[in-house]
Amino acid sequence: MTIAKLARTSCSVSRSLSVLGERWTLLIVRDALSGMTKFEAFRESLGLGADVLADRLATLVDFGILEKRSYQEPGARSRCEYHLTDAGRQLHVVIGGLQMWGDANLPWPSGPSTERLDRRTGKPVRVAFVDEGGRQLPEEKIDVVHHSGYPNRT
Repeated sequence: MTIAKLARTSCSVSRSLSVLGERWTLLIVRDALSGMTKFEAFRESLGLGADVLADRLATLVDFGILEKRSYQEPGARSRCEYHLTDAGRQLHVVIGGLQMWGDANLPWPSGPSTERLDRRTGKPVRVAFVDEGGRQLPEEKIDVVHHSGYPNRT
């Protein structure tokens, strides 16, 4: 199934991948979560060609994950910065989950390159399923319920 077809399904995972599933897109979001905003900084960090980066940034702007803001440095032409929106900041848990999975299943010999820490305690945090009372639930206590009339997908 092509990325465009994914956008037209009842499956929210498929629709999300229609926006986020292209190569490099989540790495751009990862860098934006670290405070990166400028085109050249993204390009240098990722080693992307300008055309590919411009296309990925445009998609993220079109879908409300990033917003463009103009800025101008003294003596230079006006340029755009890219800032995360609320929808973009919500992807932090997705990036954190991917990192946790990678650290556990594809570990780097010298250990994780990044940690997420509780600002108050300085202790590591992790992505988890949490019930409405704020309690963490282990995966074996989670049921995935498919609603009638929809394909058997999440």
